[in-house]
Amino acid sequence: MARIAGVNIPDNKQVLYSLTYIYGIGLKTSGDVLTKAKIDHKVRVKDLTDSEISKIQEIVGADYVIEGELQRIVTANIKRLKDINSYRGIRHKSNLPSRGQRTKTNARTRRGKKMTVGGTARKVAAKT
Repeated sequence: MARIAGVNIPDNKQVLYSLTYIYGIGLKTSGDVLTKAKIDHKVRVKDLTDSEISKIQEIVGADYVIEGELQRIVTANIKRLKDINSYRGIRHKSNLPSRGQRTKTNARTRRGKKMTVGGTARKVAAKT
């Protein structure tokens, strides 16, 4: 397995898709990196030479914020929003969607498992 930016990328896939295993590199960025390095997008990772892999490493390391550093930046941004009590920060604090999605229905991923609130069921009339 080739190792780029501390991440093992799969050998049997095309380089274009293999680079997307690195946090912070999507399909568009992957294509840009390969264009700068002058490497064919369709070639498999196992067929790359050491010089091509080192070219990719240099470009990714120099031009892009990736992996741990990017995660720290994102976390710091969310913490800042929470600290200044912005609307988005409040939504993050209360584990609700922060980008305007509806919450009456759906939003289960963010809100968690459905919990029934007591007192909503009809009471059965007792026999006397």
